[in-house]
Amino acid sequence: MVTPSQIAKDACEKILIDDRRYNIEHNIWPSQVVVVDRLLSRSYELLKPYQELHRKLHRHSRALLAFFDVLLGAAALWNPEKIALARAARAKLIATNGEIALKAAELEQLLRQRERLHDTSGFSSGTHYHVVELIEAAAQDNYLFRSHVQEPLCALRFKFDLKYWPGLPEVMQALARDAQDAATNASDPVTAAATAGRRASLVDFFKAFFAGIEENGISHGGFLPSHINFTDATFAALVNCALDLTPEESVDGPYVKRLRQGMRDIQKAAKSREQVGDADYLA
Repeated sequence: MVTPSQIAKDACEKILIDDRRYNIEHNIWPSQVVVVDRLLSRSYELLKPYQELHRKLHRHSRALLAFFDVLLGAAALWNPEKIALARAARAKLIATNGEIALKAAELEQLLRQRERLHDTSGFSSGTHYHVVELIEAAAQDNYLFRSHVQEPLCALRFKFDLKYWPGLPEVMQALARDAQDAATNASDPVTAAATAGRRASLVDFFKAFFAGIEENGISHGGFLPSHINFTDATFAALVNCALDLTPEESVDGPYVKRLRQGMRDIQKAAKSREQVGDADYLA
């Protein structure tokens, strides 16, 4: 007789094996293949989690598949090592915008100096002076620009005198200001959750994992039922195996419980601050 435990294990591992086969056949997502291999090799630790997942999700269309998509994606993209890389990339982006702001400001001054020299030195260098001219030069290898945009843009250029257009120094000034004022924000909720803390940690991974589950809920157009929750022990076991944590590194149900409670407290505090701010605004 096939037990409920065996049915759940077979259903969950079929999803993992199919995903692994597809990725290998199409030569994609090797990092997810690694995560699948970890889960399959530690299946004895996942019998109870698989039972809970199967019991709560198998009646909902594509829900079980969607859950494993979130788990594999989080473990492949948002493990602590990848989170550290993401934080480094964010810092690099901030620094790059700062450099762009400085360089563009320097270039603005050089362009103004060149304009003065053209006007006063008795010499000219035959360089670009009109913003449309600069755009044309930049787009010379862009077939779509030359086919559809260049002619009407040039007509517009000659329809209006130079005084109607920004000069090249003003273009650089706008570029410098844009980089200087740039706000570096995460492009999606999962990235935001994974990089919100001060340093990369397992807590950040859990935040990304939970954010991924929420983003794939029915209320967001996904397949995971919004009203379904899983035990702390199930989350702990899944993460231990997906990240291949050693016994010394592994977490348990109480750890996840404290983490989730802390996240709820932070959300409540943030919501209270918003309500206070709204009340102050209305007053």
